[in-house]
Amino acid sequence: MRHFLCFSVLSLAVVINAFSQSQPSLKDAYKGCFMVGAALNPAQFTGQSPAEDALIKAQFNTISPENVLKWERIHPQPDSFDFSPADNYVEFGQQNHMFIIGHTLVWHSQVPKWVFEDGKGNPVSRKVLLQRMRHHIMAVVGRYKGRINGWDVVNEALNEDGSLRQSPWLKIIGDDYMEKAFRYAHKADPKAQLYYNDYSLENEAKRKGALELVRKLQAKGVPITGVGLQDHVSLDSPSTEQIDTTIREFAKLGVKVMITELDVDLLPWPGSNLTADVSLRAAADPKLNPYANGLPDEVQQALSKRYADLFGTYAKHCGTVTRVTFWGVTDKESWKNDWPIRGRTNYPLLFDRNAQPKPAFDAVIQRAPRPRS
Repeated sequence: MRHFLCFSVLSLAVVINAFSQSQPSLKDAYKGCFMVGAALNPAQFTGQSPAEDALIKAQFNTISPENVLKWERIHPQPDSFDFSPADNYVEFGQQNHMFIIGHTLVWHSQVPKWVFEDGKGNPVSRKVLLQRMRHHIMAVVGRYKGRINGWDVVNEALNEDGSLRQSPWLKIIGDDYMEKAFRYAHKADPKAQLYYNDYSLENEAKRKGALELVRKLQAKGVPITGVGLQDHVSLDSPSTEQIDTTIREFAKLGVKVMITELDVDLLPWPGSNLTADVSLRAAADPKLNPYANGLPDEVQQALSKRYADLFGTYAKHCGTVTRVTFWGVTDKESWKNDWPIRGRTNYPLLFDRNAQPKPAFDAVIQRAPRPRS
């Protein structure tokens, strides 16, 4: 029985690999336009998910980490780092010749309390917090110098109205904390690309705030390479016109523009304004989980059209948009199943729960720019 089981697993892996290689690939379809990638969890870069492992290698040429490089995972205690999962992630990317993203260095979420507090639970001084930020960035970026190609240095620093988020970073250090973070990261790896990353930048007020933020950093000579538009979208919001305008406005500043966390939420939204604020939570309601037993064909078709329209918009900006990264690989692991309501069944990506391409995958392939003769 043991020999039969081993043979079966091996045979399954061979079949999966052959099937993956027989499909058209996203990375090849958009070659010369932009890289196409996905955010990975540890099972996907340590060989625990053979189907997804094969899928990732066949389809993508850039990767991002969902969580293993966030502060709470990699630096849980003042004098304690846990580099093992991140090492595995980087090794996977290098072995498969991928453009590797580091996510994220400075964020208001998923940061241990000790970072902002002294031994008595009181806020630390500006000097102490800058020392801790510098130590973290120099240690993490320094370890992966020349291996991680680009870093989300600062993540989600703006409110919806474009003002600076009142995070502990801002309250303790002041509004130059972002400048410091970028300079520390550049010192740790002068050749790495450095990004500001945020959601809802398609909304005019927040976009204006982000544009002003980038201009101020540039005016101070801060080494910012690009801006990441997360694009956690729904079927009808934001419009492709809003996305197109957003790409154009940031391109005018001379920075690279990336789509960094793409997915399309198909479930009813439990509120009035679409957001990707991780602090949001809502109560479960069967009415807000209408596709628990499967996705109706008309919704599947709507998803295909939405993805075709999105990639058509991105492809209009070949060279300006340098990367499009999905936040996840298959529907099964998407964070949208548990946020902002736990235990729902969502279908936001191009590959289903069995790692098979959905009609939306074909729609995206078909929208790829045709090579010029």
